[in-house]
Amino acid sequence: MIRVLLAEDVQMVREALASLLELEDDVEVVAEVGDGADLLAVAERTRPDIAILDVNMPSLDGLTGAERLRERLPGCRILVLTVLDAPNVLRRAQDVQVDGYMVKNAPAEQLVQAVRRVMSGERVITPELALAAWVGAPSPLTAREADVLRLVAAGAESAEIAEVLHLSPGTVRNYITTVVAKLDARNRTDAVRIARDSGWLLNS
Repeated sequence: MIRVLLAEDVQMVREALASLLELEDDVEVVAEVGDGADLLAVAERTRPDIAILDVNMPSLDGLTGAERLRERLPGCRILVLTVLDAPNVLRRAQDVQVDGYMVKNAPAEQLVQAVRRVMSGERVITPELALAAWVGAPSPLTAREADVLRLVAAGAESAEIAEVLHLSPGTVRNYITTVVAKLDARNRTDAVRIARDSGWLLNS
């Protein structure tokens, strides 16, 4: 029996995936989490054979979670699901050495097959994600610009960002202006969307 931990923040998607997997005679969903903050504690308690992680989760993104899970439970295999074909996300997934990387809109039977293949020791990646990694561009943001934009994405105002990063509010505003221009965005909210969709806001 393949014991699965499922981490997905959208409840309807999580429940649908769990129901799909539970239809298989050789698969058991032993835990479900909707917030990355719960991932490690639940994994250590349930000891799954494989963790299926959404890339974008609150508190702790899926790839950071995968990295920490690899340290805590090295025997647990990791399959990452994403709606993105962002090359930077895939490259980081490769750096973390996840066992599988799939888009969420893949046919249901492919997910079940991927679980079994990963458990047999194979590496699994959907072709469109591999192609995206080949042709994609690197992030145009500097490390500091990415730090500022992550805090913008978290809802922080310029004064709060300045305090966290030990910068002046004026410097923070300059960073935001530069980021908006670099990403050809309409405003800071649009810049967050562009960077997030491209995988440039995941923690390094």
